[in-house]
Amino acid sequence: MADIFERLVKNYGPLGEYRHRAHGYYAFPKLEGEIGNHMKFRGKEMIVWSLNNYLGLANHPEVRKTDTEATKEFGLAYPMGARMMSGNSNYHEQLEKELAEFEYKEDAILLNYGYQGIMSAIDTLCGRHDVIVYDAESHACIIDGLRLHPGHRYVFRHNDVDDCEKQLQRATALIEKQKQGGILIITEGVFGMAGDQGKLKEICSLKSQYDFRLMVDDAHGFGTLGKTGAGAGEEQGCQDDIDLYFSTFAKSMASIGAFIAGPSTIIDYIRYNIRSQIFAKSLPMPYVIGNLKRLELLRSKPELKNKLWHNALQLQNGLKEHGFDIGKTDSVVTPVHMKGGTPEATAMITDLRENYGVFCSIVIYPVIPKGNIIYRLIPTTVHTDEDIESTLIAFSETKEKLNAGAYKVDDIVHMAEAR
Repeated sequence: MADIFERLVKNYGPLGEYRHRAHGYYAFPKLEGEIGNHMKFRGKEMIVWSLNNYLGLANHPEVRKTDTEATKEFGLAYPMGARMMSGNSNYHEQLEKELAEFEYKEDAILLNYGYQGIMSAIDTLCGRHDVIVYDAESHACIIDGLRLHPGHRYVFRHNDVDDCEKQLQRATALIEKQKQGGILIITEGVFGMAGDQGKLKEICSLKSQYDFRLMVDDAHGFGTLGKTGAGAGEEQGCQDDIDLYFSTFAKSMASIGAFIAGPSTIIDYIRYNIRSQIFAKSLPMPYVIGNLKRLELLRSKPELKNKLWHNALQLQNGLKEHGFDIGKTDSVVTPVHMKGGTPEATAMITDLRENYGVFCSIVIYPVIPKGNIIYRLIPTTVHTDEDIESTLIAFSETKEKLNAGAYKVDDIVHMAEAR
């Protein structure tokens, strides 16, 4: 019999194997200071492009005031217990009501966390006879939710509506054969890595030919897309055809928690059956009241979204003008695609941080195929024109070094010694 611990320490996984070199710098870095466009990393000031503080609400004065007052009045313990037992409040129900209205849905349910919430929602909604059809580049929280599903699941190529229809046909044939069960399609409003919007309108149009329900994870679209900020469904003019709309508060709201909005009958079913919420402590009152304030600002201050898009387009257009490949993004998420392996990627990131004061996230194998690098930039309302110009210069100069073969393993060693 093998010892579980012995097996684990022999294989830390594709990311964990680099933990000794990566920890504290490339992985688990510590940004310090007030959340904003400039923060400190290892004592040096950085232009930070890795925070999902889209609308700058993390340190908005009205938000800080509300958070402080709510914490002073209620503390972090109230209400005690799970909502079904003793943890409900008028504020929790008010936030659900306002979120539902904002998303043009009948009702909404609060979730303590986005990742945990959507996993549990998939498990709650689908039984062993149901079939799930999903986009190949769905977020890890959706993939992990699918792992809980005891029935069939069919994946379609990313944003390929024709392939989605083929998988729908397979799912329909299976349902007809077993004479029970239904079909749920899951996709995203904005894919957080590539920044492209999901083909929501095209998928919704398939409802005229096939019998299915649609669930959309719009974590990156909520607050950033649509006339009112209601998200990708509003942006594409198909919000009414989205059966269940999910988003987290961790992006545009710069907070904790999440929600699902949809028909009142289905939200009620989820409310009374979603295990991750029934058996978990209620979202603490300061978060609930703080999220009410954030939602109010999202609705009442369109200038925040306008400034975000001004910055995003200035950054994206500047990158394209400098010859960078930013893929097919049609959201504020800004990926920069380059060629190279782990040595080049880590050396370039070190150069950007140590010599240019630019801090962004890096994505390499095994998250994406070998030989590719993605630098993921997240513009926010609080970034400035100067931040953007400095970053464009930094990327242009480091790209020249990358293309010239300047970033090698020895460079990483020298840079690490310099730190």
